[in-house]
Amino acid sequence: MAEDDDLDAFAALFERYRVPVYRAALALTGDPCASEEVLMDTFGRAYTHRGRLRTDISPLPWLHKVALNLCYTRLGRRRLPSEPVTEGVAERLVDAGAQPDTSAEWTELRQIVREGIAGLSPKHQAVVILYYLEGRSLQETANALELPLGTVKSRIHHALRDLRVRLSADRRFGGAWGEVAFPEVDVVEAGGS
Repeated sequence: MAEDDDLDAFAALFERYRVPVYRAALALTGDPCASEEVLMDTFGRAYTHRGRLRTDISPLPWLHKVALNLCYTRLGRRRLPSEPVTEGVAERLVDAGAQPDTSAEWTELRQIVREGIAGLSPKHQAVVILYYLEGRSLQETANALELPLGTVKSRIHHALRDLRVRLSADRRFGGAWGEVAFPEVDVVEAGGS
């Protein structure tokens, strides 16, 4: 009976967290098949260590960390893809009421930004993915990556600086879009330090 409850609880854990783990893996690898493998390996490890998972806090930071490490292992075996942030992830940002010409411009802009993110180092990609695409707080990003908060802030700063340089050098971006203002990361986040 206890095993049935354990399996039911794990099935509920999988259903609740599979989408954010898959999105993070897809954003980093750019490969749906590889992302599914990372998802399964991540939850395989969660199942193996289910007795040690704390029930008083969300397992998502731990799951993200495991998935990101598996992605890094996979990426270490092959060349980084040219498009780690896929159209599926970018479509979450689409304005449904946009006119066709505006929609085409946004599609092109998303492509340019995806290519810019693809050119970032893996450590910068990780913070951009978790903070901007997954919507995690600075502290949640730090916890997921097991880094000090200051390191996450620094990486976001450097990632945005590098992305700014890449995008300003891209002729498709500069001429058509004019000056672009990138968000700055506040030094102090609400509710944290």
